[in-house]
Amino acid sequence: MSGTVELENFVAGHWVRPTATGRLDVPDPSDGHLLARVPRSEAGDVDTAVRAARAAFPAWRDVPVAERARKILTLRSLLESHADELAHSISRENGKTLDEARGSVRRGIEATEFAASAPTTMQGAFLEDVSRGVDTTLLRQPLGVVVGITPFNFPVMIPLWMAPLALVCGNSFILKPSERVPLSANMLARLIHEAGFPAGTFNLVHGDAEAVNALLTHPEVDGISFVGSAPTAKHVYTTAAAHGKRVQALAGAKNHIIVLPDADLEKTVPAVISSAFGQAGERCLAGSVVIAVEPGADRLVAQLAAAVRALPVGAAHDPATEVGPVIRADHRDRILRWIQEGEAGGAVLAAKGPTPPGAGGYYVSPVLFDHVRPEMSIAQEEIFGPVLSVVRAGSLVEAIGIANRSRFGNASAIFTRDGGAARTFVHSIEAGMLGVNVGVPAPAAYFPFAGWKGSFYGDLHATGKDAIDFYTRKKVVTSRWF
Repeated sequence: MSGTVELENFVAGHWVRPTATGRLDVPDPSDGHLLARVPRSEAGDVDTAVRAARAAFPAWRDVPVAERARKILTLRSLLESHADELAHSISRENGKTLDEARGSVRRGIEATEFAASAPTTMQGAFLEDVSRGVDTTLLRQPLGVVVGITPFNFPVMIPLWMAPLALVCGNSFILKPSERVPLSANMLARLIHEAGFPAGTFNLVHGDAEAVNALLTHPEVDGISFVGSAPTAKHVYTTAAAHGKRVQALAGAKNHIIVLPDADLEKTVPAVISSAFGQAGERCLAGSVVIAVEPGADRLVAQLAAAVRALPVGAAHDPATEVGPVIRADHRDRILRWIQEGEAGGAVLAAKGPTPPGAGGYYVSPVLFDHVRPEMSIAQEEIFGPVLSVVRAGSLVEAIGIANRSRFGNASAIFTRDGGAARTFVHSIEAGMLGVNVGVPAPAAYFPFAGWKGSFYGDLHATGKDAIDFYTRKKVVTSRWF
C-alpha cells in the first residue's frame, strides 16, 4: 500500500463514506510518516451500522449452525492464505516486529478454528422426566447484535477472538477497532466478506470516543465485548450495563513474575526478558514486575541487566529488532515520565537498553529498575511500555503477598524447580492466568482469557466456552404431552 489512504466504514456489505467529517492521522510508529486517515464516525454513522446489523440478524440466526461453521472454516482458510499480508499490516501500523505480528495472527487463527466447533459447543441439554411425563430442554440461541471494541496492540488477534465466535453463534457483529490501527481491521472486513457472510452480518465502524459511546448506548445493541485500558473498561462496563446490555470488558494489568532462588536462570532470564520487553511491553500479559526471592536476587538482576543492555531497539521492519517503537509520541512521552518518576522515587536504574535509532519513530530504550518498593507507583500502575521493575522479597509467602496486593489480577508467573512451591503459588495467587516456568501465560483459544479483580469487568470471559455463553442466551423449555 502506497500513499495516504482515506478509510471508510464497512456496512451492509459495502464500503461507506461516513457522514462525519472529522479525521485522525494514522502514522507508522517506526518512522512517523503518514499511512492513512481514519474517520471519526458519529452517532449517525453508528446508527447506520447498527440498523444494518439488526436487519441482517433474523435471517442469519435461522441459518443452521453447521452452515455457519462452514463459513468460519472458509474464513480460516482465507486467514491462512493472507497470514503474511496481515502480519505485515500489523507490523507497519502497530510497530511490533514481524515475528511478533505473525505470532499474533496465528493466535487469531486458532480462535477462528475454535469458533468452527460451534455444532458441538453450542449444544444444549435435555433431561427426561423431571416430573412424571414432563421433560426439560435447554437451548442456546444468539444474543442479537453484538459489538467488539478492540485495542491497538493486537489489531488482528483480538477481533478474531470476537467476530468468528459471535457470527458462528448466529449474531450479527459490529467491529469498532482502535483508531490507531485501522488498516488491519479493513483487511479483516474484506476477508470476512470474501468468506461469504451475508451482508450486514459483519460491519466495521471506525472512530474514537464518540463512536464508542454511541455503540454503548444504542438501544438495538445487545452485547459489548471490549479490550483496553482499565479506566475505559470501567466506563464501557458501567455505561453499557446501565443501558441493559451484556458486557465483557477486559482491562489493564500489572503482572508479577516470582523468581525463586532455585530457578534455572539460563531459561528464566530469556523468558522474563521476552515477557517484559516483547512488543515493547505493550501487552496486557507483559510481566512488568519481577519479585526476586532471596537469596539470589543479585545474581538474577545481574543477568537481567546484561540482557537488557543487549536488546536491539529499532524499526519494526528490521529483522534485527527485538524492541520496536511504541504506538504514538504521546505514549512514548508518558512512559518516559514514568521512568523519571521511578528514578525520583528511589528506584535504582540497573540497566538501560541501546539508544533508539534516529528521529521520526516513537522509541523508548528498555529499562530495568532494581530495589523497587512495592508501594512505588511504578510497581503499582500499568506503564504499558518497556520498563521492568525488580522487587526483592525474603520468601515465597512474602512474594505472593506483594503480588496479591495489586488491584489488578490478569496474569502471574513463577520460575522454580520446586513442585511444592509451584503448587502453593497456583493455589494462593490472585490472578486468572498463571504460568509455571512460562513468562507469558496466554491460554489457548479454547480456554477463557480469565482476568481477575481490576483486570476484568463482567461475568463471562473472552474465548473458550465462556465466549460461547457470552454470545448466546439460554432458553429452557418444560413440556408435557397429553
